[in-house]
Amino acid sequence: MDTQDALLRQAQIKAQDSTLVATFDIDGTIPGSGAYVVGLVGATPDYSTQRRLCIEFMNGEAIAFYSFNREQGTEENYDLSGVSHSENRITGHFPLTAIEGLGQVHVMSAFSEADGREYQSGVPVEEAL
Repeated sequence: MDTQDALLRQAQIKAQDSTLVATFDIDGTIPGSGAYVVGLVGATPDYSTQRRLCIEFMNGEAIAFYSFNREQGTEENYDLSGVSHSENRITGHFPLTAIEGLGQVHVMSAFSEADGREYQSGVPVEEAL
């Protein structure tokens, strides 16, 4: 993947009823070959509690949609019908329980990975939770 492809430009998360809607806007397009992951990392201020919300692509198509609870070491997979994407926008509808335990005061950032390596991290997230 060319390093100028698929740079995260902006990430947003908002609560809608019992759903978290995460939106990732990228410069360029979702890579048509290889692995590409976008996600959010949410944590308590001391990072003792962490959650990862991820959408994974392979060769331009969504193949996995999940959240990971770091302290429990558990992953919850969701139906891919909760993911939509165009060339430069990716949206995932996660259950609100995916960030359970973070509390009102927390930190959140977006990241991307390409072909198994960290591509971007610490991208600011606009929140409406």
